[in-house]
Amino acid sequence: MPGPLQLKFLHFPKGSLIVVEGKLDIANQFYIIKEGKIFITRKSEVVADEGSGLLGPGDFFGVVATMSRHPHIETAQALTECVLITVDREQFVPLLQLNAPIAMKIILQFSRRMRFLDNALAERTFKGGVAESDSLMQIFNVAEYYTRQGSFTLAFYAYNKFLAASPPGPNAAVARERLMKIAPYIKDAVLEPDKAEFNRLYPKDTMIFAEGESGDELFIIKTGAVKIVKIVENNEVLIALLRDGDIFGEMALLESKPRAASAVAYAPCTVMAVNRGNFERLVENQPQMIARLTTMLAERIWLIYKQLTNTLIKNPLGRVWDALLIQLLRAGVPLNMHAPYEFDFGAKELINMVGLSKNEGNLLLQKVFEKRKVLPQKDRIVTTDVMEIVRQADIFMKMEQREAARKMAVK
Repeated sequence: MPGPLQLKFLHFPKGSLIVVEGKLDIANQFYIIKEGKIFITRKSEVVADEGSGLLGPGDFFGVVATMSRHPHIETAQALTECVLITVDREQFVPLLQLNAPIAMKIILQFSRRMRFLDNALAERTFKGGVAESDSLMQIFNVAEYYTRQGSFTLAFYAYNKFLAASPPGPNAAVARERLMKIAPYIKDAVLEPDKAEFNRLYPKDTMIFAEGESGDELFIIKTGAVKIVKIVENNEVLIALLRDGDIFGEMALLESKPRAASAVAYAPCTVMAVNRGNFERLVENQPQMIARLTTMLAERIWLIYKQLTNTLIKNPLGRVWDALLIQLLRAGVPLNMHAPYEFDFGAKELINMVGLSKNEGNLLLQKVFEKRKVLPQKDRIVTTDVMEIVRQADIFMKMEQREAARKMAVK
């Protein structure tokens, strides 16, 4: 149990570097600005308007790295003399107990950032736009995609949600026709769960909510697994694969906007549903749960920055190796050992992570698997040597750096 809240006030002269991106040290504290101005920069401008920012009193930085237990993804420099409040990771719960508004400020900022980054990743991965304006068309596109894939239970859910929310029109007629054709093949679809039920059961391969659907609940996984996906240009982009204790669906609840992605039961799962009223009580009375949500969002923001950086790798085979390395980092696997490891996803999910077509992805995975140190095993990918993944990812990264240096020299 964390002890009483103990905050430190630190003074930094103008020009001081407070945190530095790229250092391998794991962050263990974040900062709240009491006085002065801080400028945030990042080495890679992977997303427009996300690379830098000016912060002032009341703002905070370093939360993503601290709460996700990863190295910093930004550099913070004092533009003026500054007084900063430092908060150790272990002090986060006591801070929330004393100051619920800070919790809400962090969560709302993270939620907005996640929505922006989710869309940026889909756009970057498939070089296509993801419009938020036409949520009904998003639901319809989800239904059409899963119909083409033969995933009729998922399509059945999305068509029903589209018809429930849409005015009469050509797409409504198409949706009704599709429903009649696929209805005989449907089992286990959960269309209208009992809102009074706090705990809900979803069989494998059923949809919990669809991209574009309105929502007023977040979910906490008690048992099982859930995948978060977006449909972009007839491809399924895997945003996250979540397990016991993970939280999802918070962006729609906090921002009152349509769902930014779909949630699908990757395995039979039981989830707890939390509505707006319950969430406000959680913020006030359950700081441990709010700390868990903050940690979850921080982990996902850290991961999505890594995924966005992955999209900058020109060689698609290099992107595959880098995607595997990212997942090792995410899981906290020691990278300096010739040790085996089993990933919690299979070849299909890896292809989706990198944003490749099925045919191109399968060809590239053959090249990965031919080394016999990374292999498919049922619905999992396994490696006999973690360091082989590190080595291969490093080879391609150095190739990218040499090519970048060559182009700079030519200029």
